[in-house]
Amino acid sequence: MNNLNDAVKNLLTYIESESYRGYDPYDALLSPLFRFPFLRTNKTLQFYSQQFVKRCPVNVRPLLLIHKGYNPVTLGLCIQSYANLMLAFPEKKEEYQKRAVLLISELKSLVPKGFSGACWGYDFPWQARYAAIPAWQPTIVATGIITNALYFFYKAAGFKEALELCKSASGFVLNDLRRTYHGTSLCFSYSPFDEQQVYNASAKAIRLLAQVYSETKDEKLVAPMKNAVDYIVNRQQPDGSWFYSDVGKWVDNYHTGYILDCLDEYMNVAPDRNIRQNLQNGFAFYKKNFFSPNGMPGLMINKYLPVDCTAAGQSLLTLVRFGDVQTALKTADWMIRNMQSEKGFFYYRKGKYFTRKTSFMRWSNAWMFTGLTCLLMHINKK
Repeated sequence: MNNLNDAVKNLLTYIESESYRGYDPYDALLSPLFRFPFLRTNKTLQFYSQQFVKRCPVNVRPLLLIHKGYNPVTLGLCIQSYANLMLAFPEKKEEYQKRAVLLISELKSLVPKGFSGACWGYDFPWQARYAAIPAWQPTIVATGIITNALYFFYKAAGFKEALELCKSASGFVLNDLRRTYHGTSLCFSYSPFDEQQVYNASAKAIRLLAQVYSETKDEKLVAPMKNAVDYIVNRQQPDGSWFYSDVGKWVDNYHTGYILDCLDEYMNVAPDRNIRQNLQNGFAFYKKNFFSPNGMPGLMINKYLPVDCTAAGQSLLTLVRFGDVQTALKTADWMIRNMQSEKGFFYYRKGKYFTRKTSFMRWSNAWMFTGLTCLLMHINKK
């Protein structure tokens, strides 16, 4: 327990000392090199340059003149973490609440114009396989992570402005995201700029609509929720797993965790059908395939290495949500002993032969902050 407390304290100190700013695995296109015409327009070269910088065993960002970014998702995850700390340490509630409110003010200033409601993207442009997402332009992944944090903070602190942002964001989901239909079921797109059928992205849209519905009882949210749930449930594999998308036929830790958490939240706050068995099957698969006996969280199915910080942070959230606190404690202990720097931040990934020790603020530190504080909250509330 002291180990967990110290890890959270050291990580919090590091994040705040950096003013929530840091590098990101996907920030390569912030390099001034990509302002040159040939690089600015060559999408294939952008994609592979981004992958090279992401996978490079040493951090080449300073050489490429890439600055530390200010990512809205980092702010959202820190808001959720502060809410966790408010509940874990009620005597410090006012202190953590003030920090979260300041970040909410920051998030309001980062909402891009031209959309039907509050929404957020990343602070860097990035080239995906099927879409190019400009800097600051919204995706449902970024928006859904942030609104989940805002909703959690609203429930913890009664701060109505956080709920109002969630309500506003439901307009983004309903009016700006594209939809793919299969019969009456539907899948929300990853962003307004593509038509991908990515299950965890659509699940985040479902969670947002469900959370807003739980407070407003707005009937126009019901059919899109139900039809989007049908799409994801119908694509669950017999072993309980989900592929990444209709096209991406891989199964990994954190995208599976996202789906489980989102659908469970849907069941908890705005149920219109019983998918409990689907969730039980999904979690049984998750627990069996992504954790070693000592709690080390694997990234890919039946492949424990590399250990990845987003996967680890999400593992803590999903394990606690589904009641497996003992495995969560093992996972937290393994990560603290093997992946936390003396400076407080968490390393990016640990492989078989070496550890990539770059500090990524969103990918590593914000997710681990949220996961560790969630576990700490659960323990302290018991």
